[in-house]
Amino acid sequence: MISHSNNFAWRWKRQVVLAENSLPYVAIDLKKSWPEISKNDCIVIFVLTRAPFGGLFRPIINKRANARGDLGGLMRVGRVASWSSTANVVFAAVLAGSVAMGAGARAEEPVRIGVITDMSGPYSSLSGPGVVVGTKMAVDEFGGKILGRPIEVISADSGLKADIATGRAREWYDRQNVEMIVESSDSGSAVALQKLAADKKKITFFHSGTTALTNQDCSPYGIHWAWDTYSMANGAARAAVQAGGKSWYFISADYVFGKSLEADASKVVRQLGGEVVGSVRHPLNASDFASFLLSAQQSKAQVVGLANAGGDTQNSVKQAAEFGLGREQKIVPLLMFDTDVKGLGLKVAQGMEFATAFYWDFDDRSREFSKKFFAIHHSMPTMNHAGAYSATLQWLRAVQAAGTLDSDAVMKQLRSATIDDPVFRNGHVREDGRMVHDIYQVRVKAPEESKDSSDILKVMQTIKGDDAFKPLAESTCPLVKK
Repeated sequence: MISHSNNFAWRWKRQVVLAENSLPYVAIDLKKSWPEISKNDCIVIFVLTRAPFGGLFRPIINKRANARGDLGGLMRVGRVASWSSTANVVFAAVLAGSVAMGAGARAEEPVRIGVITDMSGPYSSLSGPGVVVGTKMAVDEFGGKILGRPIEVISADSGLKADIATGRAREWYDRQNVEMIVESSDSGSAVALQKLAADKKKITFFHSGTTALTNQDCSPYGIHWAWDTYSMANGAARAAVQAGGKSWYFISADYVFGKSLEADASKVVRQLGGEVVGSVRHPLNASDFASFLLSAQQSKAQVVGLANAGGDTQNSVKQAAEFGLGREQKIVPLLMFDTDVKGLGLKVAQGMEFATAFYWDFDDRSREFSKKFFAIHHSMPTMNHAGAYSATLQWLRAVQAAGTLDSDAVMKQLRSATIDDPVFRNGHVREDGRMVHDIYQVRVKAPEESKDSSDILKVMQTIKGDDAFKPLAESTCPLVKK
């Protein structure tokens, strides 16, 4: 018999979770004498029982027979103090039963994808639940499984706070083994999530604006997917300057995104021979823009550039119309989503030109995807909604091609792939993490041009990705070889 004593010298080797009362038995003939087995290598199976045993572990086997004990705890491999010369030991579910069952259990553990977005704040309509819908659509289209395991999508509201976003992401990484995150919240949260994901070596797809994600805050595991402040500002500001708007005044959201959008637009304006005569910043989710609009009016600038998004853009445009700014100064939102146009109404927004990474009515492929999205979400997808679908689909394809969830192997696949799906065309992932693809210059239709509530934009031109996004040579990302 294997003895148990208070002087037992423990050396833990591993822990395996066992299913209660469901294990088969398999007999193993060790056929080794004691001198052939060192004390450090000798093994004996113990099970931590549910009932109290004074803190002791109860052995469930000995050299001659097995005793089926309570299998509801942890199996541990330990070291014994003595051993008889030859033993035929019956091991309970070690090499056959539990190994096969354990492999099956691991195979059925879901591959988890996390979505962190603004579910209830000013960006909830352009991101929010629609980002979750887009992500789940990609999973369903892929068949709901990857590498033989089911795929599960979980989501959380960032509250537009970096500490909330990173706290939830850390919990997902540490406790739920989330493999990839789709972000569509705010730039401050995005930068914080980038740093956390780099530490955890987890891939993240970003749909917030700041170009810091592909410059000083870039990461080997972060991809800026749909758009950024440079590509949006480049399109909107370029069109306005070329139309004669040489002097600019900015009303900008007072956080990372707004500052980045203003800086990128200012650079374009100056490159094209224009000037920036001033700027003012407003708090996120502001309701009263009167003082900011008054400052813009007093500046006498030809163009008032709005470096904000979502509800802030809609409120500032509506109140600018009430102030009569549009009669003598041109109002140019640097970032607009379909939801903003619908929120403003065509009567107010008609004639506005801006850049977008996606429009649902671009071609047959985009229309087919968008109609499926509409059937679920009851509105056409924004570029963030569509971006979440595209990012998830491309990640799943890369995992399948790599044959592993290892982030380095998957990133290698993503960087070597040509991105072509119902959302993005002619895309590729650069070494700084920027996914470069075609961008569209659009104009808001007049009410009489629109056939229905979703028919709101006209595509004026396609801007090739290399012209739309910041040149790689100008990137300050440490990963870029120069």
